[in-house]
Amino acid sequence: MSTYRNPIVRGFYPDPSVVRVGDDYYMVNSSFQYFPAIPIHHSKDLVHWELIGHVITENDYLPLNETSDSHGIWAPDISYFNGEFYVFATMRLNDPPENNTGKLRQTLFMKSKNPEGPYSKPVVLDIDCIDPSHFVDDDGTHYCVTAPGITITKLTDDCEAIAEPTTLVWPGTGLRCAEGPHILKKDGWYYAILAEGGTGFGHQISVGRAKNVMGPYESSPHNPALKQTDPGAEIQRSGHGDLVLTQTGEWWVTYLCGRMNEGRCTTLGRETSLDKVTWTEDGWFIVNEGKGPSVENEAPAGLPWTEYEEKNFDDFDDDKLSLEWEFVRNPRNDKISLTKNKGYFTIEAGEYDLCERKSYNTLVRRETELSYTFSTKLEFEPFASGQQAGITCYYGINNYIKCCMTYDDGLKIRVYENRNSEKSVMGEVSLKEGTKTVYLKVRVIKQTREFFYSLDNETWILVGRAERCYFLCDEGVIVGKHHTGTFVGIYAYNGGNEKTVDAKFDWVDYKA
Repeated sequence: MSTYRNPIVRGFYPDPSVVRVGDDYYMVNSSFQYFPAIPIHHSKDLVHWELIGHVITENDYLPLNETSDSHGIWAPDISYFNGEFYVFATMRLNDPPENNTGKLRQTLFMKSKNPEGPYSKPVVLDIDCIDPSHFVDDDGTHYCVTAPGITITKLTDDCEAIAEPTTLVWPGTGLRCAEGPHILKKDGWYYAILAEGGTGFGHQISVGRAKNVMGPYESSPHNPALKQTDPGAEIQRSGHGDLVLTQTGEWWVTYLCGRMNEGRCTTLGRETSLDKVTWTEDGWFIVNEGKGPSVENEAPAGLPWTEYEEKNFDDFDDDKLSLEWEFVRNPRNDKISLTKNKGYFTIEAGEYDLCERKSYNTLVRRETELSYTFSTKLEFEPFASGQQAGITCYYGINNYIKCCMTYDDGLKIRVYENRNSEKSVMGEVSLKEGTKTVYLKVRVIKQTREFFYSLDNETWILVGRAERCYFLCDEGVIVGKHHTGTFVGIYAYNGGNEKTVDAKFDWVDYKA
């Protein structure tokens, strides 16, 4: 019997929803302000997952340009009905006064005949709730299930309009933040599955059931079905789960969690874990025999062990970006290119810095481990004050570190820190005039981050070092919402100059 380790999908992949179609499994996760939106993974064994696409890939389908950090796409759900994949998701709008719609949320609906897409343009449903999931009853009636608790909205047969008013049918067990709802029908019972206790260290999965989809629901005597009760355990923040039945007859649940990083700090954000579900004699389910989330466990029985190669080195030789890449909000496609300088990812330096929501073309990928290195080869010729290009460890507009080649009374390598909106220069080194090519690297060792440059990719010189980078995690962010995780990537900024300059990135290398 093979074993696996949690999390199964590492890095910022929260709020998993999973569906089985034949012998294949598909999963979607929240993407918040990142684009393209709603990553889609495929698996044959529930343990190894390959990123195969995104649900929303067109800028005009999802304008995120002014979206606040940790707003945007929340808690998508994937289902399969009548030969098509259905995806529902929350679009969390900005708070007033920026949002003058009178509502904080929209519910989006998309579908496709292919799991990887392309998906239809989002249909906006006037359901001002969060965390929608799709439930189809035996008679073919479609429901959108949202929070708070189990709130049900009957939909038309095409799911593009509301058929009956929204109704709260089960508020949960009484804990705060009853959200992440799903309904599962089994053996004549409607099982209500909820995340409760908030997405922090008190998170859990709670269960209720009823004989009618509209209730009344009773709470499971075995609640919580899943919760981390050991404050010193490696995996915390466990909840928000979705059940799936394998073709071999086993039940499993994918759920979000967070790995500890030197204390109560989950730098990577909320990730996706997997544990087995068992059913009690009185018809309820529990996860991992009630032991809490597992770190290592036996893999699902009878499924073909299928591993996928991770793409950690990118030489930008393809005509399209690798699926692992995300932009912070919508990109400006007219100012980036893989063909302008063949073999390079070229960014025309933008007029907004990383601390501004209007910033665009910051290209990032998820940090997947607590310790890693990330390096790049950069060709850049800044000529005006403030022009810069380089690498960044990025949580949001108020929390990041960047190491760049810049012009400021001469060429320099400089490391900037933005720690909850308090900006500082952590270190700098002068370069010889005429230098056009540099190598930049960050070495991350848990909460310590060291930034280097090189002229030959062999001899590396330390430029800046940051310790106790608690501000690069949900728990350390004190400005705005904080539901994401830390990314690493590349950017270019023109320093506010009218004249811009191209930054050419030859390759990037991520080593975990």
